[in-house]
Amino acid sequence: MRIECPICGSRDRREFYYRGAAVALARPAPDAGDDIWDAFLHLRDNPAGETRDLWQHEAGCGAWLVVTRNTVTHAVHAVALASDVKRATL
Repeated sequence: MRIECPICGSRDRREFYYRGAAVALARPAPDAGDDIWDAFLHLRDNPAGETRDLWQHEAGCGAWLVVTRNTVTHAVHAVALASDVKRATL
């Protein structure tokens, strides 16, 4: 699988480290309450198909990326800098 880093270009996935679902970009407010924080920290979907994940380009520029990919076919559909995605959701 190849990932198109917006900074470094196309790279083999072994240069990247999977950091989990991109739901981490939607972090609850510090005072959101125990139930909301418990769900955020411990409840994760495990879908077969399209997902949005956080990856870090550890062997390259160090950028955090949101990778939209298919977990069945391993096809990568989109890659964006996590900072850009976070800004767009605010």
